[in-house]
Amino acid sequence: MIDTHSHIYSEEFDADRAQVIQRAKDAGIEHIILPNVDSASLPRMLVLEAEYPDYCHAAIGLHPTSVKENFEIELKLIETELKRRNWIAIGEIGIDLYWDKTYLYQQIKAFQQQIEWALEYKLPVIIHVRNSFREIMDAMAPYKNKGLTGVFHSFVGTIEEAKEILSYGGFKFGINGIVTFKNSQLAGVILGIGLENILLETDSPYLTPVPYRGKRNESSYLYYICEQISVILGLSLVQTIAETSKNAKNTFKNKL
Repeated sequence: MIDTHSHIYSEEFDADRAQVIQRAKDAGIEHIILPNVDSASLPRMLVLEAEYPDYCHAAIGLHPTSVKENFEIELKLIETELKRRNWIAIGEIGIDLYWDKTYLYQQIKAFQQQIEWALEYKLPVIIHVRNSFREIMDAMAPYKNKGLTGVFHSFVGTIEEAKEILSYGGFKFGINGIVTFKNSQLAGVILGIGLENILLETDSPYLTPVPYRGKRNESSYLYYICEQISVILGLSLVQTIAETSKNAKNTFKNKL
């Protein structure tokens, strides 16, 4: 299994990060992708990647909730980092209108700039969408049919929205612990898009799957997400693991 979205570099894991990594390995997690948030999270993420080379893989990006008045300074850092070294992806990027709509214009500008860098550096994008599906798709419209690839992280949209995303080509859907929640509407979407379009993710420390809901999430819990997807699709756990791992390796340019 490959956890394509985990923030285990965050402070929530400072007391037992090594044990969390070991539990992930024991659970059969082959790789963990680390999406960046902003300049504050970057040093912590890079330390973790250096401690676990070829296991933890860092992405670079500016999270939409970190887009403020100084967003251009943050983007300059990302531009510098893209020139400095190779990254597995550009992310986590996108538009988030759940908490605050004050910086919508800046979020769109930051999102589009990072898409342009993704195309320039031929990197996939990790897209964050919250209360912003139409804004995201409108912002992406100029880049349709230009080879943009990546994943819509923590997808909770409708089958109609999923089909609109699929019309762009090159995008997968990140499915996490939400699929195990009683009120989740994801089963129908998963049946509609099929296993070939799914990536596994935890979004640790958030969105912990049943049976650990309410506790801190971690990468080893990816098993429960994979198990639920297998049940929905009527597939064996082995097949679900194999196909989603192949999807992840294809999405992230065989860097895994």
